[in-house]
Amino acid sequence: MPKFKTHRGAAKRFSLTGTGKIKRGKAYHRHILTSKTRKRKRNLRKGVIVDAANVRAIRKLIPYL
Repeated sequence: MPKFKTHRGAAKRFSLTGTGKIKRGKAYHRHILTSKTRKRKRNLRKGVIVDAANVRAIRKLIPYL
């Protein structure tokens, strides 16, 4: 059976937590930051856990995660 190829774009965006959950960064923190509040920008820095609906698709993209 052949090896699977990792989707490199997905590999750069997602990481695994110690408990085995998939972590992602938040969107909307790249540019046009002047109109966003300090609190909103601070909260955008934090990573979040990927919701259950998308976990299966991401695991398919990153089989060796």
